[in-house]
Amino acid sequence: MCAKATMDEFEALLEESFEIDTPEEGSVVKGKVIAIEAGQAIIDVGYKMEGRVDLKEFANPGEAPEIAVGDEVEVFLDRVENARGEASISRDKARREEAWDHLEKAYEKEERVEGAIFGRVKGGFTVDLGGAVAFLPGSQVDVRPVRDAGPLMGMKQPFQILKMDRRRGNIVVSRRAILEESRAEQRAEVIGNLTEGQAIDGVVKNITEYGAFVDLGGVDGLLHVTDMAWRRVNHPSEILSIGETIKVQVIKINKETHRISLGMKQLQDDPWDTVEAKFPLGSVHTGRVTNITDYGAFVELEAGVEGLVHVSEMSWTKKNVHPGKIVSTSQEVEVMVLEIDTAKRRVSLGLKQTQRNPWEVFAETHPAGTEVEGEVKNITEFGLFIGLEGEIDGMVHLSDLSWDERGEDAIQSYHKGDVVKAAVTEVDVEKERISLSIKALGEDSFSEAVDGVKRGSIITVTVTKIEDGGIEVEYEGAKSFIRRSDLSRDRAEQRPERFGVGDKVDVRVTNVDAKTRRLGLSIKAREIAEEKEAVQQYGSSDSGASLGDILGAALKGDDK
Repeated sequence: MCAKATMDEFEALLEESFEIDTPEEGSVVKGKVIAIEAGQAIIDVGYKMEGRVDLKEFANPGEAPEIAVGDEVEVFLDRVENARGEASISRDKARREEAWDHLEKAYEKEERVEGAIFGRVKGGFTVDLGGAVAFLPGSQVDVRPVRDAGPLMGMKQPFQILKMDRRRGNIVVSRRAILEESRAEQRAEVIGNLTEGQAIDGVVKNITEYGAFVDLGGVDGLLHVTDMAWRRVNHPSEILSIGETIKVQVIKINKETHRISLGMKQLQDDPWDTVEAKFPLGSVHTGRVTNITDYGAFVELEAGVEGLVHVSEMSWTKKNVHPGKIVSTSQEVEVMVLEIDTAKRRVSLGLKQTQRNPWEVFAETHPAGTEVEGEVKNITEFGLFIGLEGEIDGMVHLSDLSWDERGEDAIQSYHKGDVVKAAVTEVDVEKERISLSIKALGEDSFSEAVDGVKRGSIITVTVTKIEDGGIEVEYEGAKSFIRRSDLSRDRAEQRPERFGVGDKVDVRVTNVDAKTRRLGLSIKAREIAEEKEAVQQYGSSDSGASLGDILGAALKGDDK
């Protein structure tokens, strides 16, 4: 019994010693380097267990391994015994476990961690955080895109942990967060030393279409293109270059966003202070066209002072033309100052005012009656437009085309491009109108024909046409029409067919209308007039003589 008890006690003690000395698989254990051979370190991890670890696992990225015989190191025990009868151990896994413990504490406290970029992967880089591998996205490398990450590789530097998951083994870090934090501290310090209105030197770091970013010694300010010069600047590159040192004025500081607005022109005299003295109303100056729009052109009178020539003030004659057809950018032109508004910093200019009004010139050189010659520019329902000297037009109204034809008929003989002659009848400078007459150059056959003919005159006409409503007659080339009711006093004789073409007929003139160029003629009126005259000469109704007797006496008197 005693011997058996002693044996049980010994086995219990032995089992207890195994439990105490034998390390647990999957844990970090301490070991001692007993040899270094073939690029590996042989490590005794206790209980007569040895394992091998590649020397590279004892080296930091980019550095040589630091390990020697006798050094005590921590390793991760994968298995107590592998196929070779050795312990399967890893220094990397030990460092990783240690690193994860440290990183989790740092993540909880939002503390920075130290690491080194050692590899490039899709979308970013790998970072060694003392044994744990983290992912550094490309967007988190720097505050600005990095073209060459070579100088950053293998260099120990701080990182901020953005996200970590120990179960999945994922860690995401940022270098940019560290830089932004440092930059913010630096900006706050620099901005604290700046005051609005202060003049300071800066270096142009970047140029965009809308301005330039200027480094003021750790903090950037924006110099907007409109604050670079008093004159118009189309692009900042016209006056600035990257790397150039310039003097600027601090215009505004936003304490919350740390944005700084800068200006260059504010350090120069404002040309608008002397605009009214330099450019009085009505004065003429030479300027340079800087910009052309649909509504006009901007002309620079001097650096910083621009005026607008509205499209309505560009040309006396070109009314519906785009300003770009009259002037071109950079062209030097003469302009007149029409209006100045210093409060709104606006100058109204005129281009046409530097030249004489072509209608005034035409009126002076072409009094009424002057003969002119020009090309038919346009034909409308109310007349012809003729091109004249000075790029202006004159109009021939339908009523001024011909003496003999109706205007609607006469205009059919004209076509665009025809060169015609006409006489000036009126020039209205204010309304910019010139009235012309083509018929005024020819003789008025009607006026010549009816010269001396008055209302009540008896004239002889020739029948030229017989119609149902009357007869057409001609007198000295002037045509007229006698209605059926005027063909005779006797209704039975009011028949157009009793006349023949070529017949000579005496008629009385009832109207002379020079405007419509018409003679009012009547045979009936002539007969009535003759009867009245006979009655007055040969008797009256009171004498007892009949009308037939009186007319017979009148006829006998005529025969004598």
